[in-house]
Amino acid sequence: MTKHSEIIDIISLCSDAEKLKNWITNAERNGAEGVAEAARRRLIEIVAGTNDDSSSDPLHLDFWKSIIALEFVLSGERGKTIRLSRTRQKISRVGVQKTLTDLTLKPTPSEGYYLLRDRNMLDLSAEAVVLRFPSHFEEEVLQAARTRLETHCDEKV
Repeated sequence: MTKHSEIIDIISLCSDAEKLKNWITNAERNGAEGVAEAARRRLIEIVAGTNDDSSSDPLHLDFWKSIIALEFVLSGERGKTIRLSRTRQKISRVGVQKTLTDLTLKPTPSEGYYLLRDRNMLDLSAEAVVLRFPSHFEEEVLQAARTRLETHCDEKV
């Protein structure tokens, strides 16, 4: 059992966004990155679940976790609330599945892909979401997702 395993277990059941934010702040201040990461991921899950589009569809919920994770990263770096407005607009226009397909088939990874990769969060990338829902995508999209993740997983920008 690790030093912080009890608090991480508590975090995994927490539904209070403010408590999670406090855990993140305190853990970062005290150098407890495992606790901060657990609280950050739980907060992403909770916020993504509040999106009307994600409530009943696991694919949508999974992709909204990606969006929320990127917004948190960018907001933290820039010191102000950041929303992925263009991505949100595209989702409204063409839907989650088409947005995921387009992101995955782009010739080069998106900025968001690199942001997630550099924070060891590639499991939240559009490509990872695609691979978790193979029945929703054509083989070309699945192969592009596999290739991108294999190619860029160890590379740093």
